[in-house]
Amino acid sequence: MTQHPVIAKHVVISAHENNRNGPFPGVISMNEIKGGLLEYRSSLLANHGFTTLALSYHNYDSLPKGAINLDLEYFEEAVNFLKQHPKVKGPSVGAIGISKGADLVLSMAAFLPDVQAAVVINGCITSSVFGLCFKNKLISTGLQYNVSRMKIADSGVADVSEIINEVDKDNVIPIENTKGTILFVAGEDDKNWSSKHYVDEAVKRLKERGKDKFEVLSYPGSGHYLEPPFFPFCYASYHPAINMCAEWGGNAKEHSFAQEDLWQKIQAFFQKVLHQ
Repeated sequence: MTQHPVIAKHVVISAHENNRNGPFPGVISMNEIKGGLLEYRSSLLANHGFTTLALSYHNYDSLPKGAINLDLEYFEEAVNFLKQHPKVKGPSVGAIGISKGADLVLSMAAFLPDVQAAVVINGCITSSVFGLCFKNKLISTGLQYNVSRMKIADSGVADVSEIINEVDKDNVIPIENTKGTILFVAGEDDKNWSSKHYVDEAVKRLKERGKDKFEVLSYPGSGHYLEPPFFPFCYASYHPAINMCAEWGGNAKEHSFAQEDLWQKIQAFFQKVLHQ
């Protein structure tokens, strides 16, 4: 695998490519709301037959630290950049995200037809925290939270599972417009928010509109941070929304099994959809 720092016109990215001859399916990877440029998932996928971009979207380099609204045209530019990469098979690309990165991937799939394969790990069905714009139009005001509903768990860390507000039906991402295929992933013991509920609502919306290009993976006993296999189980860590430690849910045994199982299925999903 070769890593290349990338100088693009507006987007902040890092490219990873397999050292073998390509081209390979192209995948964009995004992480949670804390910002920065996290490259581990992108680089690991590059070792398994993909050309990837790790994409930062706030709180890094030239990107704003206190953004109110994100612009989907920023993500569209990343898609176009990856499509033109000489080691990308094309004509479409995939995207994978976890937590806040997951709802961004869902929005990309709904509004950007070149995103034909979307992996949504423990994400929301609307734009969380930040509003989202596209083509000078506000498409979501951003799902907010109420810290007064926070509890302190027996372990002494915060329980934020009830602080998120209800999703306004007018702000739900129009996933029925997706041209490609979505893989929804839910940790059934997610303590950040009810990922299983959001997946159920997404599936209900798609079925009501006659859409069937989706798959669902739901893991009992797994929490919010479903990482690649053999990453340590993260029971609790710093949560930027509340500025203190919060629990993420799950138990070590079942969560670790889910990570190992999910990793193989993510690769198979991208290979299947992007090779069609």
